[in-house]
Amino acid sequence: MTSSPTAPEPTRDARTAPEDLTEAVRAVWADALETDLAAIPAHASFLSLGGDSVLAVRMAAMLRKRLGTPLALADVRVEQSAAQLAALVHERSTGSGTGALRPLPLDLSRRADVDAPFPLLPLQQGYFVGQQDAWELSYRSAHHYVDIGLEDIDAEEAPEALQDALERLAEHQAVLRARILPDGRQRILPLDDPEAIPRLRVTDLRDADEETAAARLAGIRHEMSTEGPDPSRGCGLDMRLTLMPGDRARLHSSTSLLIIDGWSSGVFYRDLFALVSDYNAVLAPLDIDYGDYVTTLRELPGTQAWQQDRDWWWDRLDGFPLPPALPLVADPGEVRPTLMGTRQVEVDAERWSRLRRLCTEHGVTPSAAMFAAFAVAVARACGHRRFLLNTLQLNRLPLHPDVSRLVGAFSSTMLMPVDLPPAPLFADLATRAQREIGDALAHNLITGVEVSRELGRRRGTHRPVAPVVFQSTLGVDAALGSEVPQEAGPLGAIDLLSHHQQLRTPQVALEVRLFELRGELVVVFSLVEELFAGADIDRMFDDLMGTVESLVEPQGWTAVVGLPGAVEGGAADRAGNAPGHRLSVPATAAGREEPGPPRDAAERAVAAHWQRLLECPVDERTADFFALGGDSLLAVRMLGALAREGGQRVTPRRFLLRPTVAGLAAALREGTGG
Repeated sequence: MTSSPTAPEPTRDARTAPEDLTEAVRAVWADALETDLAAIPAHASFLSLGGDSVLAVRMAAMLRKRLGTPLALADVRVEQSAAQLAALVHERSTGSGTGALRPLPLDLSRRADVDAPFPLLPLQQGYFVGQQDAWELSYRSAHHYVDIGLEDIDAEEAPEALQDALERLAEHQAVLRARILPDGRQRILPLDDPEAIPRLRVTDLRDADEETAAARLAGIRHEMSTEGPDPSRGCGLDMRLTLMPGDRARLHSSTSLLIIDGWSSGVFYRDLFALVSDYNAVLAPLDIDYGDYVTTLRELPGTQAWQQDRDWWWDRLDGFPLPPALPLVADPGEVRPTLMGTRQVEVDAERWSRLRRLCTEHGVTPSAAMFAAFAVAVARACGHRRFLLNTLQLNRLPLHPDVSRLVGAFSSTMLMPVDLPPAPLFADLATRAQREIGDALAHNLITGVEVSRELGRRRGTHRPVAPVVFQSTLGVDAALGSEVPQEAGPLGAIDLLSHHQQLRTPQVALEVRLFELRGELVVVFSLVEELFAGADIDRMFDDLMGTVESLVEPQGWTAVVGLPGAVEGGAADRAGNAPGHRLSVPATAAGREEPGPPRDAAERAVAAHWQRLLECPVDERTADFFALGGDSLLAVRMLGALAREGGQRVTPRRFLLRPTVAGLAAALREGTGG
């Protein structure tokens, strides 16, 4: 069975709202969905009308702006009708609610000091720590590289127009001037700082032969893929223009994941190309910036809503499965990757349109359907049906109407346990995924990074607990209200379908990414090639695409999905090894130190430092930093402080091997990070 694409007619006992309020909600939906008011029945679900969870973020912000009622994303579900949502707004406005609602607990306001440092969000912290060689599967920079084709470019005017646009955009979007400080905070450089503005680099290959031009292009791609921008050392954006023979060019962009997420990329390119196209273009002013949003979130942990979300996740953690036991050819702790490998396939616009239409008929979003398809491919590849996946969410809390127009690293992760039945219909899997993702998103004030930290503490491991990731930005174009333009003045025609990309994400073994370009669906695997046999990944990717292609036809939804008989994968053995090199989470080896109080000056110094930092007694030499309440960012700060105090440097990776008072003291005595 599948869920109905329309909400049920309200009964006499259902909550109702004044008719004019329902009409106001319908008007917001019509604008968000870019359709006529007559096409928005009061009792049709947002999903059935073409909406999804990404577009719901924009819709929630529009409701707040027009109706003055702050709705949390937990209140805005794609399965709701306009009448049902209007009833929620009415309850919020009149105080007549039954307790089912939770208001947004924060009011966003401008910072008193725009030059003052402000914190990193949890996922930013994960990327920052990963750049310190703190985890297995780490890189010097967490970034995304892409280059796209340009045709009929004005080679004389384009470089100047592009640099001018970058300067104006950096003034408009303050995060493009962001820098990460050594203590793991961030600040915005003032416009008059000589290092604040991104600088375009131009390579002129117009007179080169095709072979030479291709070789130079490959070199630029390799450099920008492996040496990404790092806002702790300079600008978080590296943009270049390569002029090619025949009035062609490539626009290269490498962006730090510390400052730009998937939604922001869409905002960035739309704004950039608008400014390139017209020297006189003026973007609509922003009343807030990314720093204002992040600073406001500092108050979140003190709210009842945040505590309720934490309790919801914490109550479920002990029942979470291990990650999928995918077959490996190497230990993730021993590889040192520099690039992630890529598999990529496109589904043409006509077939993708048919697939989206069938999603609507079955009452699920395309992202939920694709999550179910990915879960099936993972289950078949690992040989069991119960495992933990990670998902990347465009988690912008609608605290202000301008939040959706900001560039910044808003995204967060969300852990999703998967427990597939033995022989389901695909439609049932998709419906189940829709429901479970919706339930988790309703508790989105706690991020997956925070959940992962707590899960690692409970399991006694410092290895990544969810290194297989699902990411979907399907629906972002609709949420932003437009596609990237097809032309941009002196840059000529923009050929998005001619693109090349690379991703480097710390703590990720395998990630599937789904997005749309010019109406087509693009499916990408990004993976650490050193971990997997190429044939295994090829089979898994082909399996995923086979399922996706089957969903273009109605019978694909009613087909029985063949799945493994085993429910659980192989567990780690007592020595901390994953049997047969299978992706798992081994427990940290314990019992290396004898218990008791700190024994010498080095141990006493470490214990005293931890006591001040963690604000709790540290009387035991076997005390674990993370069990005491520490996290990865605090560990980086602590190791930096100890190095400054005593001149001995211990790398985060070395510390994670023995994160106890005695273990760190021993590493400090050795005087090397090893």
